[in-house]
Amino acid sequence: MKKLKVLAIVVGLFVTGSAMAQTRFGYIRVDDVVALMPATTKIDSLLEIYQRDTIQPEYASVVEQYQFNDSLYRDSVKTPKSVRDEIAKKLPGLIYQIQNWQQISQQAMEAKQNQLLAPIYNEVYNAIKAVAKEKGYTHVLNKEAFLVAPEGDDMIVAVATKLKLKLPPQLQPGNKPAAGR
Repeated sequence: MKKLKVLAIVVGLFVTGSAMAQTRFGYIRVDDVVALMPATTKIDSLLEIYQRDTIQPEYASVVEQYQFNDSLYRDSVKTPKSVRDEIAKKLPGLIYQIQNWQQISQQAMEAKQNQLLAPIYNEVYNAIKAVAKEKGYTHVLNKEAFLVAPEGDDMIVAVATKLKLKLPPQLQPGNKPAAGR
């Protein structure tokens, strides 16, 4: 009976040890790969166009609406009271939009940027998943999650190769990262 317990413990330790040996961690800095993607360079120009063709005209429209409603509101002789009451309800919203336009436009730009980057991130994540499967990684973390990690588990070269990207020297494993990284 005692031998059976010892045997069960040894088998349990062996199974646990082999299960732990099968766990393999890889790491990568996703934003570095996204920055290398050719489609990423087009996003800045698309955002400039969005700013020029959508955000700025929208601001001009809000200011124009405010000025129009304000002039109607102030012209108490020609504007009926019911119309003035309606305008009085609209003006605070327009004033809020004008006063907080910087924040509103920044949120709109961030939403547009996220929309444009989503397919690129999806492509990168799919490549990471494929490389992880090929190389036998059970877990992939962002590089910043590690204080110390072996260079062999840095997946950037394999992912860049999978995506047919040229990896600049500063992103090659073994090279020291630039200041601020």
